[in-house]
Amino acid sequence: MPVRMILTEGTTADCNQAGGLIAGVLAQYLLVGRGYDSDAIVAQAEERGMEAVIPPRRNRKEHRDYDRALYKLRHLVENGFRTSNSGAQ
Repeated sequence: MPVRMILTEGTTADCNQAGGLIAGVLAQYLLVGRGYDSDAIVAQAEERGMEAVIPPRRNRKEHRDYDRALYKLRHLVENGFRTSNSGAQ
């Protein structure tokens, strides 16, 4: 289940909230989608002792490696949101 959530307007880019989402969180990995691929977010994660597991954006000049097997588990987080909203209209 999610550890923290920041609700924003629909036009706000998710990646702008990354700093607030990971601040104060102790975790081994930061497992997020491609939209969070930025040098600043990777640096923040590493400063907090987290390994950033983020697939690189397609237009990135230097592609970073990431743990693909671990990234596949990201769907479990997405499923948590779907489950909590099931039946809501």
